Amino acid sequence: MFLALLELRAARGRFLLMGSVVVLVAALVGIVSGFTTGLGDDTVSALRRLPAAQLVFSSDARSDQFARSLLDEKTATAWSADADTQTTPLGVSITRGTTDRGVEVDLAAFGVEPGSFLAPSVTTGQGLGGKAPDSVVMSAKLADEGVRVGDTLVIDRLGIELRVVGLTARSSYGHVPVAYVPLKTWQRIRFSTLGAPTSATAAIPGQFSALALRAPQDEISAAALDARYSTTTLTKEKAYEAAPGYTGERVTMNSIQVFLYLIAPLVVGAFFAVWTVQRQPELALLRAMGASRRRLLAHTVLQAALVVVIGTAVGAALAAGVGLLVGEQVPFSLPATSLTLTMCTVAAVGLAGTALTLRRVTRADPLTMLGANR
Repeated sequence: MFLALLELRAARGRFLLMGSVVVLVAALVGIVSGFTTGLGDDTVSALRRLPAAQLVFSSDARSDQFARSLLDEKTATAWSADADTQTTPLGVSITRGTTDRGVEVDLAAFGVEPGSFLAPSVTTGQGLGGKAPDSVVMSAKLADEGVRVGDTLVIDRLGIELRVVGLTARSSYGHVPVAYVPLKTWQRIRFSTLGAPTSATAAIPGQFSALALRAPQDEISAAALDARYSTTTLTKEKAYEAAPGYTGERVTMNSIQVFLYLIAPLVVGAFFAVWTVQRQPELALLRAMGASRRRLLAHTVLQAALVVVIGTAVGAALAAGVGLLVGEQVPFSLPATSLTLTMCTVAAVGLAGTALTLRRVTRADPLTMLGANR
Protein backbone atom coordinates (compact mmCIF):
# COMPACT_ATOMS: atom_id res chain seq x y z
CA MET A 1 0.00 0.00 0.00
CA PHE A 2 2.71 2.45 0.98
CA LEU A 3 4.79 1.62 -2.09
CA ALA A 4 1.81 2.00 -4.42
CA LEU A 5 1.02 5.43 -3.00
CA LEU A 6 4.69 6.39 -3.15
CA GLU A 7 4.87 5.58 -6.86
CA LEU A 8 1.64 7.46 -7.51
CA ARG A 9 3.16 10.52 -5.88
CA ALA A 10 6.52 10.17 -7.62
CA ALA A 11 4.92 9.83 -11.07
CA ARG A 12 1.90 12.00 -10.41
CA GLY A 13 2.10 13.67 -13.82
CA ARG A 14 1.67 10.38 -15.65
CA PHE A 15 -1.06 9.17 -13.35
CA LEU A 16 -2.89 12.49 -13.55
CA LEU A 17 -2.80 12.22 -17.34
CA MET A 18 -4.15 8.68 -17.21
CA GLY A 19 -6.72 9.66 -14.62
CA SER A 20 -7.88 12.51 -16.86
CA VAL A 21 -8.48 10.04 -19.68
CA VAL A 22 -10.52 7.83 -17.34
CA VAL A 23 -12.50 10.89 -16.20
CA LEU A 24 -13.35 11.80 -19.79
CA VAL A 25 -14.30 8.25 -20.74
CA ALA A 26 -16.47 7.85 -17.63
CA ALA A 27 -18.11 11.24 -18.16
CA LEU A 28 -18.77 10.46 -21.82
CA VAL A 29 -20.32 7.10 -20.96
CA GLY A 30 -22.50 8.77 -18.32
CA ILE A 31 -23.59 11.52 -20.70
CA VAL A 32 -24.42 9.02 -23.45
CA SER A 33 -26.37 6.96 -20.90
CA GLY A 34 -28.27 10.09 -19.87
CA PHE A 35 -29.17 10.91 -23.46
CA THR A 36 -30.17 7.30 -24.14
CA THR A 37 -32.57 7.32 -21.20
CA GLY A 38 -33.75 10.85 -21.93
CA LEU A 39 -34.45 10.19 -25.59
CA GLY A 40 -36.28 7.01 -24.69
CA ASP A 41 -38.43 8.85 -22.14
CA ASP A 42 -39.12 11.64 -24.63
CA THR A 43 -40.31 9.08 -27.16
CA VAL A 44 -42.48 6.73 -25.11
CA SER A 45 -43.13 8.36 -21.71
CA ALA A 46 -46.82 8.75 -22.61
CA LEU A 47 -47.03 5.04 -23.43
CA ARG A 48 -45.27 4.15 -20.17
CA ARG A 49 -47.88 6.13 -18.25
CA LEU A 50 -50.78 4.24 -19.81
CA PRO A 51 -52.36 1.97 -17.15
CA ALA A 52 -52.58 -0.84 -19.69
CA ALA A 53 -50.82 -4.22 -19.78
CA GLN A 54 -51.29 -5.04 -23.47
CA LEU A 55 -52.36 -3.32 -26.67
CA VAL A 56 -54.28 -4.90 -29.54
CA PHE A 57 -53.57 -3.71 -33.10
CA SER A 58 -54.92 -4.71 -36.50
CA SER A 59 -52.91 -7.57 -38.00
CA ASP A 60 -52.20 -5.73 -41.26
CA ALA A 61 -50.02 -3.21 -39.35
CA ARG A 62 -46.69 -5.00 -38.90
CA SER A 63 -44.67 -1.90 -37.99
CA ASP A 64 -45.43 1.66 -36.85
CA GLN A 65 -48.67 0.24 -35.49
CA PHE A 66 -49.87 3.45 -33.87
CA ALA A 67 -49.77 5.18 -37.26
CA ARG A 68 -50.97 2.28 -39.44
CA SER A 69 -53.30 0.21 -37.29
CA LEU A 70 -57.04 0.81 -37.41
CA LEU A 71 -59.64 -1.14 -35.45
CA ASP A 72 -63.39 -0.66 -35.71
CA GLU A 73 -66.03 -0.72 -33.00
CA LYS A 74 -67.39 -4.11 -34.13
CA THR A 75 -63.99 -5.79 -33.67
CA ALA A 76 -63.42 -4.04 -30.36
CA THR A 77 -66.84 -5.08 -29.03
CA ALA A 78 -66.29 -8.71 -30.00
CA TRP A 79 -62.74 -8.72 -28.61
CA SER A 80 -63.93 -7.20 -25.35
CA ALA A 81 -66.73 -9.75 -25.01
CA ASP A 82 -64.25 -12.63 -25.26
CA ALA A 83 -61.43 -11.03 -23.23
CA ASP A 84 -60.90 -11.77 -19.55
CA THR A 85 -60.13 -8.15 -18.69
CA GLN A 86 -61.43 -4.63 -19.02
CA THR A 87 -60.76 -3.00 -22.40
CA THR A 88 -60.97 0.49 -23.88
CA PRO A 89 -60.05 2.03 -27.26
CA LEU A 90 -57.04 4.27 -27.80
CA GLY A 91 -56.30 6.60 -30.68
CA VAL A 92 -52.85 8.05 -31.34
CA SER A 93 -51.82 10.62 -33.94
CA ILE A 94 -49.47 13.59 -34.23
CA THR A 95 -50.84 16.94 -35.31
CA ARG A 96 -50.21 20.66 -34.93
CA GLY A 97 -52.25 23.51 -33.52
CA THR A 98 -52.31 27.21 -32.63
CA THR A 99 -53.84 28.75 -29.52
CA ASP A 100 -56.04 31.82 -29.49
CA ARG A 101 -52.97 33.68 -28.13
CA GLY A 102 -50.93 32.76 -31.20
CA VAL A 103 -48.80 30.00 -29.63
CA GLU A 104 -47.96 27.33 -32.22
CA VAL A 105 -47.32 23.81 -30.91
CA ASP A 106 -46.90 20.25 -32.11
CA LEU A 107 -48.90 17.73 -30.13
CA ALA A 108 -49.56 14.01 -30.03
CA ALA A 109 -53.32 13.61 -29.71
CA PHE A 110 -54.27 10.61 -27.55
CA GLY A 111 -57.93 9.77 -27.99
CA VAL A 112 -59.47 8.10 -24.91
CA GLU A 113 -62.96 7.45 -23.64
CA PRO A 114 -63.74 9.93 -20.81
CA GLY A 115 -64.13 7.99 -17.59
CA SER A 116 -62.18 4.96 -18.85
CA PHE A 117 -59.04 3.64 -17.15
CA LEU A 118 -56.95 5.43 -19.81
CA ALA A 119 -58.39 8.86 -18.94
CA PRO A 120 -55.52 10.95 -17.47
CA SER A 121 -55.44 12.28 -13.95
CA VAL A 122 -54.94 16.03 -13.75
CA THR A 123 -52.65 18.19 -11.64
CA THR A 124 -54.36 21.46 -12.56
CA GLY A 125 -57.87 22.17 -13.83
CA GLN A 126 -60.39 19.44 -14.62
CA GLY A 127 -60.34 16.07 -16.37
CA LEU A 128 -62.18 14.88 -19.46
CA GLY A 129 -65.06 13.21 -17.60
CA GLY A 130 -68.37 15.02 -18.10
CA LYS A 131 -66.75 17.75 -20.17
CA ALA A 132 -67.72 18.96 -23.63
CA PRO A 133 -66.47 16.83 -26.55
CA ASP A 134 -64.05 19.58 -27.56
CA SER A 135 -62.16 19.53 -24.23
CA VAL A 136 -58.48 18.59 -23.98
CA VAL A 137 -56.13 17.77 -21.09
CA MET A 138 -52.56 18.68 -21.99
CA SER A 139 -49.16 17.50 -20.83
CA ALA A 140 -47.07 19.86 -18.71
CA LYS A 141 -44.63 19.98 -21.64
CA LEU A 142 -47.23 21.93 -23.61
CA ALA A 143 -47.51 24.34 -20.70
CA ASP A 144 -43.74 24.86 -20.98
CA GLU A 145 -44.30 25.90 -24.58
CA GLY A 146 -46.83 28.56 -23.61
CA VAL A 147 -50.22 26.81 -23.66
CA ARG A 148 -52.43 27.62 -20.68
CA VAL A 149 -55.54 26.11 -19.12
CA GLY A 150 -58.49 28.00 -20.60
CA ASP A 151 -56.85 28.52 -24.00
CA THR A 152 -58.59 27.53 -27.20
CA LEU A 153 -56.40 25.35 -29.40
CA VAL A 154 -57.22 25.26 -33.12
CA ILE A 155 -55.95 22.26 -35.09
CA ASP A 156 -54.09 23.54 -38.16
CA ARG A 157 -55.73 23.07 -41.58
CA LEU A 158 -58.80 21.42 -40.06
CA GLY A 159 -60.09 24.30 -37.95
CA ILE A 160 -61.16 21.99 -35.12
CA GLU A 161 -61.31 23.99 -31.89
CA LEU A 162 -60.31 22.40 -28.58
CA ARG A 163 -60.73 23.92 -25.13
CA VAL A 164 -57.85 23.26 -22.71
CA VAL A 165 -59.51 22.24 -19.44
CA GLY A 166 -56.71 20.57 -17.48
CA LEU A 167 -53.04 19.86 -17.05
CA THR A 168 -51.46 16.46 -16.44
CA ALA A 169 -47.93 15.18 -15.78
CA ARG A 170 -45.12 15.62 -18.29
CA SER A 171 -45.40 13.04 -21.05
CA SER A 172 -44.57 12.83 -24.72
CA TYR A 173 -44.79 10.53 -27.71
CA GLY A 174 -42.23 10.63 -30.51
CA HIS A 175 -40.60 13.73 -28.89
CA VAL A 176 -43.95 15.53 -29.12
CA PRO A 177 -45.96 16.62 -26.04
CA VAL A 178 -49.18 14.70 -25.51
CA ALA A 179 -52.70 16.10 -25.35
CA TYR A 180 -55.57 13.83 -24.26
CA VAL A 181 -58.87 14.34 -26.05
CA PRO A 182 -62.18 12.42 -26.09
CA LEU A 183 -62.12 9.56 -28.61
CA LYS A 184 -64.82 11.14 -30.78
CA THR A 185 -62.77 14.32 -31.02
CA TRP A 186 -59.65 12.31 -31.88
CA GLN A 187 -61.55 10.61 -34.69
CA ARG A 188 -62.46 14.01 -36.10
CA ILE A 189 -58.79 15.04 -35.97
CA ARG A 190 -57.58 11.76 -37.48
CA PHE A 191 -60.13 11.32 -40.26
CA SER A 192 -61.19 14.86 -41.19
CA THR A 193 -59.86 16.24 -44.47
CA LEU A 194 -59.03 19.78 -45.50
CA GLY A 195 -62.16 21.64 -46.57
CA ALA A 196 -64.55 18.99 -45.20
CA PRO A 197 -67.11 19.82 -42.48
CA THR A 198 -65.56 19.75 -39.01
CA SER A 199 -68.70 19.54 -36.90
CA ALA A 200 -69.22 16.66 -34.52
CA THR A 201 -72.18 15.47 -36.64
CA ALA A 202 -70.06 14.99 -39.78
CA ALA A 203 -69.62 11.41 -41.03
CA ILE A 204 -66.47 10.20 -39.28
CA PRO A 205 -65.34 6.54 -39.18
CA GLY A 206 -65.70 4.93 -35.76
CA GLN A 207 -62.15 3.61 -35.80
CA PHE A 208 -59.13 3.95 -33.54
CA SER A 209 -55.48 2.88 -33.32
CA ALA A 210 -55.54 0.17 -30.67
CA LEU A 211 -57.53 -1.57 -27.98
CA ALA A 212 -55.97 -1.28 -24.51
CA LEU A 213 -56.24 -4.21 -22.08
CA ARG A 214 -56.11 -3.40 -18.40
CA ALA A 215 -54.77 -6.82 -17.37
CA PRO A 216 -52.67 -9.14 -19.56
CA GLN A 217 -54.20 -12.02 -21.48
CA ASP A 218 -52.29 -15.30 -21.36
CA GLU A 219 -50.46 -16.19 -24.56
CA ILE A 220 -52.87 -18.94 -25.59
CA SER A 221 -56.06 -16.89 -25.26
CA ALA A 222 -54.46 -13.81 -26.87
CA ALA A 223 -53.25 -15.91 -29.84
CA ALA A 224 -56.72 -17.44 -30.24
CA LEU A 225 -58.41 -14.04 -30.19
CA ASP A 226 -55.86 -12.61 -32.61
CA ALA A 227 -56.51 -15.45 -35.05
CA ARG A 228 -60.28 -15.04 -34.70
CA TYR A 229 -60.41 -11.27 -35.18
CA SER A 230 -57.30 -10.64 -37.36
CA THR A 231 -55.48 -8.66 -34.68
CA THR A 232 -52.02 -8.60 -33.08
CA THR A 233 -51.63 -8.37 -29.31
CA LEU A 234 -48.45 -6.85 -27.93
CA THR A 235 -47.30 -6.12 -24.41
CA LYS A 236 -47.07 -2.43 -23.65
CA GLU A 237 -43.27 -2.66 -23.51
CA LYS A 238 -43.15 -4.37 -26.91
CA ALA A 239 -45.43 -1.67 -28.31
CA TYR A 240 -42.75 0.94 -27.55
CA GLU A 241 -41.07 -0.19 -30.78
CA ALA A 242 -44.09 1.14 -32.66
CA ALA A 243 -43.31 4.69 -31.49
CA PRO A 244 -41.56 6.75 -34.20
CA GLY A 245 -37.77 6.62 -33.93
CA TYR A 246 -37.67 4.63 -30.68
CA THR A 247 -35.83 1.54 -31.99
CA GLY A 248 -33.37 3.45 -34.17
CA GLU A 249 -32.44 5.87 -31.40
CA ARG A 250 -31.84 3.13 -28.87
CA VAL A 251 -29.72 1.05 -31.25
CA THR A 252 -27.60 4.09 -32.11
CA MET A 253 -27.06 5.27 -28.53
CA ASN A 254 -26.46 1.77 -27.15
CA SER A 255 -23.90 1.11 -29.91
CA ILE A 256 -21.99 4.25 -28.90
CA GLN A 257 -22.09 3.16 -25.27
CA VAL A 258 -20.80 -0.33 -26.10
CA PHE A 259 -17.87 1.11 -28.06
CA LEU A 260 -16.99 3.31 -25.09
CA TYR A 261 -17.03 0.25 -22.84
CA LEU A 262 -14.60 -1.39 -25.26
CA ILE A 263 -12.34 1.67 -25.40
CA ALA A 264 -11.99 2.00 -21.61
CA PRO A 265 -10.10 -1.28 -20.95
CA LEU A 266 -7.88 -0.78 -23.99
CA VAL A 267 -6.82 2.70 -22.89
CA VAL A 268 -6.24 1.70 -19.25
CA GLY A 269 -4.51 -1.52 -20.27
CA ALA A 270 -2.19 0.25 -22.72
CA PHE A 271 -1.15 2.78 -20.09
CA PHE A 272 -0.36 0.23 -17.42
CA ALA A 273 1.39 -2.01 -19.95
CA VAL A 274 3.79 0.83 -20.80
CA TRP A 275 4.09 1.73 -17.11
CA THR A 276 4.97 -1.87 -16.23
CA VAL A 277 7.65 -2.06 -18.95
CA GLN A 278 9.24 1.11 -17.61
CA ARG A 279 9.16 -0.29 -14.05
CA GLN A 280 10.80 -3.62 -14.84
CA PRO A 281 14.07 -2.71 -13.03
CA GLU A 282 12.16 -1.60 -9.92
CA LEU A 283 10.00 -4.72 -9.98
CA ALA A 284 13.11 -6.90 -10.35
CA LEU A 285 14.71 -5.07 -7.40
CA LEU A 286 11.66 -5.73 -5.26
CA ARG A 287 11.78 -9.40 -6.19
CA ALA A 288 15.49 -9.54 -5.33
CA MET A 289 14.70 -8.00 -1.94
CA GLY A 290 12.22 -10.79 -1.25
CA ALA A 291 8.89 -9.34 -2.38
CA SER A 292 6.50 -12.08 -3.47
CA ARG A 293 4.68 -12.17 -6.81
CA ARG A 294 1.40 -11.86 -4.93
CA ARG A 295 2.58 -8.62 -3.31
CA LEU A 296 3.67 -7.17 -6.65
CA LEU A 297 0.29 -8.08 -8.14
CA ALA A 298 -1.52 -6.44 -5.23
CA HIS A 299 0.70 -3.38 -5.66
CA THR A 300 -0.16 -3.09 -9.39
CA VAL A 301 -3.86 -3.75 -8.94
CA LEU A 302 -4.06 -1.17 -6.14
CA GLN A 303 -2.49 1.50 -8.34
CA ALA A 304 -4.90 0.70 -11.16
CA ALA A 305 -7.87 0.66 -8.79
CA LEU A 306 -7.02 4.05 -7.34
CA VAL A 307 -6.62 5.63 -10.78
CA VAL A 308 -9.73 4.01 -12.27
CA VAL A 309 -12.06 4.40 -9.29
CA ILE A 310 -11.12 8.02 -8.56
CA GLY A 311 -11.26 8.89 -12.26
CA THR A 312 -14.64 7.19 -12.62
CA ALA A 313 -16.02 9.01 -9.56
CA VAL A 314 -14.92 12.37 -10.96
CA GLY A 315 -16.37 11.41 -14.35
CA ALA A 316 -19.68 10.53 -12.69
CA ALA A 317 -19.78 13.92 -11.00
CA LEU A 318 -19.04 15.58 -14.33
CA ALA A 319 -21.85 13.65 -16.07
CA ALA A 320 -24.29 14.54 -13.28
CA GLY A 321 -23.21 18.16 -13.58
CA VAL A 322 -23.95 18.12 -17.31
CA GLY A 323 -27.42 16.77 -16.49
CA LEU A 324 -28.04 19.65 -14.09
CA LEU A 325 -26.67 22.14 -16.60
CA VAL A 326 -28.86 21.12 -19.52
CA GLY A 327 -31.89 20.77 -17.25
CA GLU A 328 -35.04 20.24 -19.28
CA GLN A 329 -33.72 21.98 -22.38
CA VAL A 330 -32.79 18.66 -23.99
CA PRO A 331 -34.04 15.09 -23.40
CA PHE A 332 -31.53 14.04 -20.73
CA SER A 333 -32.28 11.76 -17.80
CA LEU A 334 -29.67 10.20 -15.51
CA PRO A 335 -31.22 8.77 -12.32
CA ALA A 336 -28.86 7.93 -9.47
CA THR A 337 -29.36 4.18 -9.89
CA SER A 338 -28.60 4.35 -13.61
CA LEU A 339 -25.55 6.54 -13.00
CA THR A 340 -24.24 4.19 -10.32
CA LEU A 341 -24.69 1.11 -12.49
CA THR A 342 -23.05 2.80 -15.47
CA MET A 343 -20.04 3.98 -13.46
CA CYS A 344 -19.60 0.56 -11.85
CA THR A 345 -19.48 -0.95 -15.32
CA VAL A 346 -16.90 1.62 -16.45
CA ALA A 347 -14.75 0.89 -13.40
CA ALA A 348 -15.06 -2.87 -13.92
CA VAL A 349 -14.05 -2.81 -17.60
CA GLY A 350 -11.28 -0.33 -16.82
CA LEU A 351 -9.82 -2.64 -14.18
CA ALA A 352 -10.20 -5.56 -16.58
CA GLY A 353 -7.77 -3.74 -18.86
CA THR A 354 -5.05 -4.01 -16.24
CA ALA A 355 -5.13 -7.79 -16.64
CA LEU A 356 -3.00 -7.23 -19.73
CA THR A 357 -0.12 -6.16 -17.50
CA LEU A 358 -0.31 -8.71 -14.68
CA ARG A 359 1.64 -11.44 -16.45
CA ARG A 360 4.56 -9.11 -17.08
CA VAL A 361 4.51 -8.10 -13.41
CA THR A 362 4.76 -11.72 -12.24
CA ARG A 363 7.58 -12.41 -14.70
CA ALA A 364 9.89 -9.78 -13.18
CA ASP A 365 13.26 -11.56 -12.79
CA PRO A 366 15.25 -10.81 -9.60
CA LEU A 367 18.44 -11.93 -11.34
CA THR A 368 18.22 -8.80 -13.45
CA MET A 369 19.33 -6.77 -10.42
CA LEU A 370 21.91 -9.39 -9.44
CA GLY A 371 23.94 -9.01 -12.61
CA ALA A 372 22.49 -11.83 -14.66
CA ASN A 373 22.86 -9.80 -17.83
CA ARG A 374 26.55 -9.03 -17.29
